[in-house]
Amino acid sequence: MNFIVVGCGRVGAELSFRLFKNGHQVVIVDSDQKAFNRLHPDFRGRVVEGEALSSDALTRAGVEKADGVAVVTNSDTMNAVIGHTIRTHYPSVKQVIVRNYDPTMREMLEAFGLQIVSSTAWGAERVQELLIDPSFRAVFSAGNGEVEMYEMYITPNWDGMTVSTLLDGCNEIVCAALTRAGRAELPTPTAKLKNGDVITVSATLEGVKALRAKLQEAKEA
Repeated sequence: MNFIVVGCGRVGAELSFRLFKNGHQVVIVDSDQKAFNRLHPDFRGRVVEGEALSSDALTRAGVEKADGVAVVTNSDTMNAVIGHTIRTHYPSVKQVIVRNYDPTMREMLEAFGLQIVSSTAWGAERVQELLIDPSFRAVFSAGNGEVEMYEMYITPNWDGMTVSTLLDGCNEIVCAALTRAGRAELPTPTAKLKNGDVITVSATLEGVKALRAKLQEAKEA
């Protein structure tokens, strides 16, 4: 596939090399020639020096044939404008992803209707989870961490209980899978749990906090 990365900072350089290693055609755009020094020495994609807001730079990068564009400069405002411009003037581009650095700017980016990735918000959410309780292992993060999927082990306290009993009173949480002896299934609310089972739940932070509190109460009972 053909991808364009706008911004050759740390994120842009790393993303470009990862895409290249996975066999994709990559063009990276930056207004500063020196920024390309951040690229891995084994990177064999193309570089285009120029302002990404310039139609000339985007044309030289091959935007009309691109499958996706990642806009990852250090400026949230610039990312929003470039992302909106590409999505508006180059509808053939299937995916336009923009980076969000400052959490206070997320609403502005969302107002453009852009698909955003906020490394700051996601990182803070993940560190918070590990500080609160590392026994719940996050295996998937949707959006920017607002909803995540967690794996947790069933202890003897919950042996014989049903899925609905486990989740009763816990809002903003659903059971996505039950794994027993290495085999996963979509559990029904009446499915009985066994010691050693692994359940996968999809939850907000509030939902998983409620489940943690319930499990803690069972341990102390």
